[in-house]
Amino acid sequence: MTWDEWEQLKTAAVENRSTAMQLNRVPDEGGTPAPGGDLKVNQQDLAAVGDAAFKLFDNLGKYGRDAWSISQTAAKDLSTQGFALGGALDHVQERWEKQLKTLLDACAHISNHMDFTKGAHAGDEYYIYGIVSSISTLDDGFTERTQR
Repeated sequence: MTWDEWEQLKTAAVENRSTAMQLNRVPDEGGTPAPGGDLKVNQQDLAAVGDAAFKLFDNLGKYGRDAWSISQTAAKDLSTQGFALGGALDHVQERWEKQLKTLLDACAHISNHMDFTKGAHAGDEYYIYGIVSSISTLDDGFTERTQR
């Protein structure tokens, strides 16, 4: 690539920048804000996500290994009879077990995190209420002084 080609590419990139998509930035001043403003969540939403994660964790723990013993027996029988399918079935069962454990861990993490988040936000709400109510009390005190 020659220097002139490089300069042409840079110039073209600068010219196309105004029409390119830009991510991870705040809109320019005067732009239309997103409807609804900031991300909001309520306790019912957090509880529903945590509950769904717990139910999935519970059901996977109960039923996720139903085929384990049958699959292991079949894999052993096939291998004993000289079929390569026995080793393949055993491999699939081992992979399933690893993935099941990963999914169980993820469900437990989500459920626990939602419980933690509910508690943290409840504590924040209590703290903010205390601050705001004390400001209101302070404002009332100033109002009383100015009316005398």
